Amino acid sequence: MNILLIAPNIDGTDVGEAFIAFKWAEALAARVSLTVLSFERPGRRPLADQLPGARVVTWAEPGWARRHERLNAMLKPAWPVFARHVRVWLKQALTRGEHFDVAHQLMPQAARYASPLRHFPVPYIIGPLGGALDTPAAFRDEATGSAPLFTRLRGLDGFRFRHDPWLRASYSGAACLLGVAPYVKDVLADIPLQRFEPMLELGIDDVEPLTPRPLVPGKLRLLHVGRGVRTKGLRDAVRAMAQLRDLPQVTLTSAGAGEEIALCQAEAQALGVADRVEFLGRQPRDKVEDLYRTHDVFLFPSFREPAGGVLYEAMRHGLPVITAARGGPDFIVDDSAGLRLPVTTPDLYAKSIATAIRVLHDNPQQVAALGTGARAKVLDEGLWPAKADRLVQLYQEVRAPLIRRPAYPQG
Repeated sequence: MNILLIAPNIDGTDVGEAFIAFKWAEALAARVSLTVLSFERPGRRPLADQLPGARVVTWAEPGWARRHERLNAMLKPAWPVFARHVRVWLKQALTRGEHFDVAHQLMPQAARYASPLRHFPVPYIIGPLGGALDTPAAFRDEATGSAPLFTRLRGLDGFRFRHDPWLRASYSGAACLLGVAPYVKDVLADIPLQRFEPMLELGIDDVEPLTPRPLVPGKLRLLHVGRGVRTKGLRDAVRAMAQLRDLPQVTLTSAGAGEEIALCQAEAQALGVADRVEFLGRQPRDKVEDLYRTHDVFLFPSFREPAGGVLYEAMRHGLPVITAARGGPDFIVDDSAGLRLPVTTPDLYAKSIATAIRVLHDNPQQVAALGTGARAKVLDEGLWPAKADRLVQLYQEVRAPLIRRPAYPQG
């Protein structure tokens, strides 16, 4: 099959979306005839060298878009420039008689960007899309914080899904729209989709060797890894610890940095559990891997988590999970891998977390079984080859011609 893959940034030497896009492209290049369109940053290893098995076409990413890295990552201000490059290139390619069975807009992950592929007769896929998950009403007062103004623009997502003609045409015209979790379909309920499939954008290269993880009676080591923001649920975990005073050997370790960490430290001090909660701050990757190896349960009650790649990190180590029955975690974790909790109010959520911790504390056999289940689940569905195989199968299913428009943009 001839597949056209587009994403504004694809780079195996980068992080975030650029690295994830590279892992997809690398896996797909071994399975299909792949053409990749992307920006390229000066000074980086050429994408053509990173993807020798694919045909690579790149354009220089505008310098002005790279001046504010956080803004660039969040808003993709150069997307219109990239979309224009794609339209011009694809029009010329089709005019030359080139054929693509499927085109795939892999990134951006945020559901905010009209696709240049909507102008062409090639059947296309968009996604996996994520984001657009709201903060539960009962948590909003605590979650406002000092977030940058541009991060609050997600409040316009619902309006755009209902009224933006270019975005609506992009999604309704797609042969299939992929979402990082089933909730994305609900978020896009105002748009008539031809087909929706949940598919987590993240993958793993391998799992940790299966090794015994002996539990000391009465002792349970909980681990939270994530940025220090309210929505990651660390404050709720600290509050849960205060309800487990009769279990003095239950401890919580936090690895992460951000404005929320100081608030959680103050909360732990005020609740009298500071001696059982350790805040390590931001840790290097090798240290985080060691933390996964030396703890018993991964406690990640993030209540506005669109995907949750950190869950895969913990599960590949055989850690059972306590998380939210919401967003990405509700899709990634099933009953074989952990405990999922309803998100209602902060008080009730903390109580639910405490109850779940107590259940695992009292049932070491369940801890072991869930850990085994977590590792098996991520081994079955999380490895990049398995994910690429599933995507190729989807390409085969949607490759039939869907001619609904002129062969290329007019004018």
